[in-house]
Amino acid sequence: MVDCFFVTGGTGFVGANLVRHLLAQGYQVRALVRASSRPDNLQNLPIDWVVGDLNDADLHRQMQGCRGLFHVAAHYSLWQKDRETLYHSNVLGTRNILACAQKAGIERTVYTSSVAAIGVKGAGQSADETYQSPVEKLIGAYKQSKYWAEQEALAAAQQGQDIVIVNPSTPIGPWDVKPTPTGEIILRFLRRQMPAYVNTGLNLIDVRDVAAGHLLAWQKGKTALTRGDRYILGHENISLQGILAHLATITGLSAPKNTVPLWLPLAVAWVEEKVLAPLGRSPSVPMDGVKMSAQEMYYDAGKAVRELGLPQSPINQALADAVHWFQDQGYVEPH
Repeated sequence: MVDCFFVTGGTGFVGANLVRHLLAQGYQVRALVRASSRPDNLQNLPIDWVVGDLNDADLHRQMQGCRGLFHVAAHYSLWQKDRETLYHSNVLGTRNILACAQKAGIERTVYTSSVAAIGVKGAGQSADETYQSPVEKLIGAYKQSKYWAEQEALAAAQQGQDIVIVNPSTPIGPWDVKPTPTGEIILRFLRRQMPAYVNTGLNLIDVRDVAAGHLLAWQKGKTALTRGDRYILGHENISLQGILAHLATITGLSAPKNTVPLWLPLAVAWVEEKVLAPLGRSPSVPMDGVKMSAQEMYYDAGKAVRELGLPQSPINQALADAVHWFQDQGYVEPH
């Protein structure tokens, strides 16, 4: 009998790639999809659809017959006004789905946290799984909600549930429908809407490696019983300037040469979010996003490589695949 996995967040970037990876490995997939979600990422795939919400009390019934749960879904927003929504979806939703998984007799759960929950060391230093920023130093409601959601997973594991925690860094590649903030950087580059850039750095990983890392975590990962029992799914630490240089090589377009002092976008974001938004204008630059860019978000994924066999596909190829996917989907005119 073929194993069935219950997946939340399948319409999102990581989730859509995970669903495809599970299908390619011969598994059955049952995906929880909100009624309001865009289903584009899962169209025409041979999966079972369950329409519902993370906080539905009867999700355990929908999980019957599934061997494992991949809880990938999370609400993502850097807007300060969304603090309550983030807590309701990411923290309370995680608490509920884990309780339902236990009630349904799910054998093992992989919970998708984020490096956002770990925080940054700064000054070019790489954080590993043992590092933890104090929650009050995590910038913004999203990062804090991911920290508290991870505590829910850890608490459930300490109560006897078999839960493996993975912390993806910054995935890139195909199926980035929203798109993610990193996808937005790629699109702004392609659309010639980036005259300058902020000095910052990220840890990039091919999103398909993140998907593979989830299944490897289910197969080989250690149950999360202490704070360090988690796996950073990442690959290459690279500056934003380095990312733009890769994109220039891939596309033949020129990379911006000028940097922007942090105070400038921070001032724009403050005016938009604090002054114009209450007057009804939609802000375009979240203040928390600008604050994050002041930090180099570097991570060490060595543990996942050693213990899980996490793939480390070339970043330039993942960036090229992202560019071509955006072009093929009509996000930007091909060059």
